[in-house]
Amino acid sequence: MTEFQDFISKSMLWVEGLTAVIAIFYYNREKKQQWKFFVFYLVFIFLCEAFGRWGNFIYFSKAQYYNYFVMPCQFIFFYWLYAAKSLQQPKLFYILSLLYLLSFIPNEIFFSGNKIVFAFNYTFGCLILMLLVVMEYYKQINSHDILNFSKNRMFYINLGITLFYIGTLPFFALYSPLRKYLEIWNIYFDYFLISGIVMYILFSISLIWGRQNS
Repeated sequence: MTEFQDFISKSMLWVEGLTAVIAIFYYNREKKQQWKFFVFYLVFIFLCEAFGRWGNFIYFSKAQYYNYFVMPCQFIFFYWLYAAKSLQQPKLFYILSLLYLLSFIPNEIFFSGNKIVFAFNYTFGCLILMLLVVMEYYKQINSHDILNFSKNRMFYINLGITLFYIGTLPFFALYSPLRKYLEIWNIYFDYFLISGIVMYILFSISLIWGRQNS
């Protein structure tokens, strides 16, 4: 990791922490709405990332921690937020979550040698998320309230998800092969870190500027 990457990596964690603090600050405004769970999520993910950086991994590796716990929590939460809440299709949430969890089976059988990131599992999870992102964009574009998009909380969340999860899909899908081409890998890794910071800034903006009736 270069000095720049180390600085951005640490900055990303602190931006996540700042976003969690902002979420806690706005909790009272959101506690009677579904968005209280977004607050819980932001705090939870920051704690997970903090443990990932400073915790002691005795009984399991850091790769197992992220692949089997942190990333599944992230994907399933966003499936819930998009499908069950924003798109109001709870059955779609259950179907997509089940499909994502089932993707661990072929991953274990055919791709268990990948110790850093489960490329197949992550790629499949991102493809599902990309479907929901497109559906959300379609919903926003066809909304009668499109001119007030700047007050739509999901607009900022959707943009952040697009930049980070969808934008880094090629990086994680081809993680191991790209390691052979260090210059290209570093470019993608820089983008991963920077887009992560931008995503959490957009999450903060969604809490500060965004409004949602449901």
